[in-house]
Amino acid sequence: MNLDNARILVVGAGLMGAGIAQVAAQAGHNVLLFDTRAGAADAAKAKLATTLEGLAAKGKLTPEAVAATLARITPVAALQPADLVIEAIVENLDIKRALFAELEALLPDEAIIATNTSSISVTALARGMKQPERLVGMHFFNPVPLMKLVEVVSGLGTDPHVAQAIEALAARWGKTPVHTRSTPGFIVNRIARPYYAEALMLLQDHAATPERIDACLRAAGFRMGPCELMDLIGHDTNFAVTNSVFAANFFDRRFTPSLVQQELVDAGYLGRKTGRGFYRYPEGAPAVPVSGGSAPTAQRLVVHGQGFVAERLTAAFPQAARDTASDWVGLEADRAQIRLTDGRTAREIAAERELQAPVVVFDLPLGEGGHLAYATSGDFAAPVGWLAAAGFQPVEMVDVPGLIVARTIAMLVNEANDAVQQGVCSEAGADAAMKLGVNYPAGPFEWQGRWGAAAIVALLDRLDTYYRGERYRVSPYLRLTTL
Repeated sequence: MNLDNARILVVGAGLMGAGIAQVAAQAGHNVLLFDTRAGAADAAKAKLATTLEGLAAKGKLTPEAVAATLARITPVAALQPADLVIEAIVENLDIKRALFAELEALLPDEAIIATNTSSISVTALARGMKQPERLVGMHFFNPVPLMKLVEVVSGLGTDPHVAQAIEALAARWGKTPVHTRSTPGFIVNRIARPYYAEALMLLQDHAATPERIDACLRAAGFRMGPCELMDLIGHDTNFAVTNSVFAANFFDRRFTPSLVQQELVDAGYLGRKTGRGFYRYPEGAPAVPVSGGSAPTAQRLVVHGQGFVAERLTAAFPQAARDTASDWVGLEADRAQIRLTDGRTAREIAAERELQAPVVVFDLPLGEGGHLAYATSGDFAAPVGWLAAAGFQPVEMVDVPGLIVARTIAMLVNEANDAVQQGVCSEAGADAAMKLGVNYPAGPFEWQGRWGAAAIVALLDRLDTYYRGERYRVSPYLRLTTL
């Protein structure tokens, strides 16, 4: 199947449909744009003309390219035959099925139907079709012209050649296609759930404030923290997606919705669109207080353990001795221990080791500096100065296992491993999807390679022991990598 010169019908002239029409037309396709709302397709083309002309005024497009793109887009008042139909209408199973029945009565047998659904099963959508093998998911991300990722979703009945043709077409359009099976959330919406869920769990436990959580995850390389991102998405939307994924996975406790977010929805504090969510707008997140103090001193300074964190501490403190055989990673300053979190609380470590000296646990330092969470085994302020001396802005939180970044990354890695084990996607596909679909600073398997599978498994096992439930169970695929 070759779609290089395909005539394309885009059904739905909303934000996504108009974006898809733009990308297809810019790639040289003749595009028909249809919407059941009277005048919607014409209005979408007019808005697109304004956008493209604005880009031309900035020198990003030539006037000729703008004119050619617009000439290839034709608003139509009824469904028309085409080689490829891309559906971008409301996320409703019955409405989409009704559309597909209309299309099958109109289209030639060799035509392909692609759905831009972000959450509905492609297998379920194909039920009742005369040719279910022609239906495939083509999930774009918003804004379509800028976002590179396209999830190509195969339902149970999708012809592999159809999926391959859509992958090739997406690549020709300058996108990065990633193939996935039709499972709840596909790749991105599934693997991304812990990014929100761990923040909500920390808030439910009163372990940290929204601004501290956001600051620490931004310092780890994320463009937005989870709380400000949920405010941007809208808590009604985010909560609905979480409930949908929870139900679709037969109420697997890993995907349990949060009472914290439900309360925000019940109150109507939906985020930016209502002026209030975790933060008030337009003010946004308040400043985060950091710890520091005077420059620390020690008669005996030792860097313990191995790996990138130990190497980083060695570079920060070249005067320190090294103990590469140690079973923990961090810094020993006289009797105080400043440890990279391993999933135990500072108090647990102090009790297990029968230490009378201060114990400080600090979060996984993935960024170059910035805010870094820590907790202590008691009222100890002095050892925290070593984190500041290493180039971080220490942010105090309640002594809970895994802190902020470490538990979030561990859960993202764990979910990605489960997705690969279940044949949803490949490791490379998971990495590409998360970097291109939601702008993560690295893919889950890239994080796994840097941090180490054994350390991630150990942290998750300790979280599982601490919380006693299904939430932190380790993916068998991840555990196998440690054997």
